Amino acid sequence: MGRVLAIDLGTKRTGIAVTDILKITSNPLETIRTMDLDKYLKDYTQREEVEAIVIGYPKSLDGSDTNMTQPTIRLKAKLEKAYPEKKVVLVDERFTSKMAMQSMITMGSKKKDRKEKAGNLDKISAAIILQTYLDQL
Repeated sequence: MGRVLAIDLGTKRTGIAVTDILKITSNPLETIRTMDLDKYLKDYTQREEVEAIVIGYPKSLDGSDTNMTQPTIRLKAKLEKAYPEKKVVLVDERFTSKMAMQSMITMGSKKKDRKEKAGNLDKISAAIILQTYLDQL
């Protein structure tokens, strides 16, 4: 029984979140440089049992592609090939950045801190994507 890992792919930074072992809660893990994602996933999956990988699927409000839609589809194909034993799933990520920002505000994060800690936004967005997936199960 493994965890579920979530990815909020960005051009420069990528947010990572993970479930607890029982797959009940979604927890922000960290934000990494996108160029380091392959190594990070390899290292993480060697340390922890991961049964599924969830990737935020970016679409515009009208359902059209964004600049990150195709890179996300390519990442999914790459992960399916690299980790054939793991389920790789796309989950609609519309509004997750806004929800993550609202979450930071609710937790009492000051405006200055939110600007300085953009990486927090990425991993919180990944956690929201992951919670969406868990809610759908």
